[in-house]
Amino acid sequence: MSVATFQYRALLKDGTESRGVTTGATKADAFRQLVSKGLTPVAVWPVGLSKAGDGRQSASGTIHKKELAHFTYQFGVLMAANITVGEALRSIAEQEKPGALRKMIEDLGARVQSGETIAGAMESHRDALGDVYVEAIRAAEKAGTLPAVLEHLSEMLERTLESQRQVRGALMYPLCVGIVLFGATAFLLAFVIPKFGAVFAKRGASLPMMTEVLLRVGQSIQTYWWVYLSVMLMAGLAVRVIVKRPEGRLAMYRLAHRVPYLRRILVAMAVSRFSRILGIGVASGLSLIECIELAGRASGRPSLERDAIRMADQVRGGATLSSASASAAYLTPFARRMLAAGERSGDIPKMCAVVSRQYEREASELAKNVSTVIEPLLVVAIAGVVLIMALAIFLPMWDSMKLVG
Repeated sequence: MSVATFQYRALLKDGTESRGVTTGATKADAFRQLVSKGLTPVAVWPVGLSKAGDGRQSASGTIHKKELAHFTYQFGVLMAANITVGEALRSIAEQEKPGALRKMIEDLGARVQSGETIAGAMESHRDALGDVYVEAIRAAEKAGTLPAVLEHLSEMLERTLESQRQVRGALMYPLCVGIVLFGATAFLLAFVIPKFGAVFAKRGASLPMMTEVLLRVGQSIQTYWWVYLSVMLMAGLAVRVIVKRPEGRLAMYRLAHRVPYLRRILVAMAVSRFSRILGIGVASGLSLIECIELAGRASGRPSLERDAIRMADQVRGGATLSSASASAAYLTPFARRMLAAGERSGDIPKMCAVVSRQYEREASELAKNVSTVIEPLLVVAIAGVVLIMALAIFLPMWDSMKLVG
């Protein structure tokens, strides 16, 4: 019988949580091995789960965020209607089309029916659902606030998708114009300028340096086009590999944050997500330290994640949230003031919701105005290309006309 690898979450004898990897012929065998080591297994699941594209990868395939948001909304509505968890999951699974999401819901239903908690059942799908999702559900189960937390999670997923759509839509126009401009410039250099160069050579006209340079570039593209194409493909692959590495992502984020307008969008989106997840965590009943760490990891910004780790360490050491947030350089002054106000009033979730909505609106407005900001730059770039090409062609013609005259 083949041996499989399993991830596990278990409790030590002193009650602390332990996570790791073990092997076994079956899941039951992996359970027995953990028990023999003195551990109390909480959840065991096969390894090989990973994030993928715009969705998340579960053991049965990719689950897109839109599908997850819809499932969360349905689950919350059924929970609010006092329908049992097993019946609610079975009802949702019956309505879903065959695919990864349906398989996950069916698995959750089977696990819950066998006696596992909802969070325990979701543990085996942690990579598909995310740390924030699973931990919020775990805390909500203990506090008895599952319908409200599911509503918050559904809203968070939907708003995240909407923000991403707005940013992508705003960047699509300038991206298309840039690609067309690049293609047109390459076409002119490779096919148009060399033909004029041949005409000038027949007439024995002296070529200005600008025309000479463009002719050489055009001849180079015609002769070594495969080299240029290979370099572009390799550069694209290199960027893809770099972005997948933590240090590469950090470098890309730093580069993006050097662009003033883009920095405002990135900061607004990150602060909004951090605040929303912090509020959901606190409302769910998680400890403040755990909420800060989860919000930092889920923000998607390495700088904010490091700030969150420092904040959590300071709170763990006895500092208040307001004093800890003062050291978070990535958080805006408005966000820090609202967090401090929420701590003083004893209603952190409410203040987090205010911050999140504020920066969601700001990110949305900034994304809508991207085209307005970039269009003048594109016009200048197009005018510059046209001017250079025109001068490269007409300067030798004017010189020839002077000689004839």
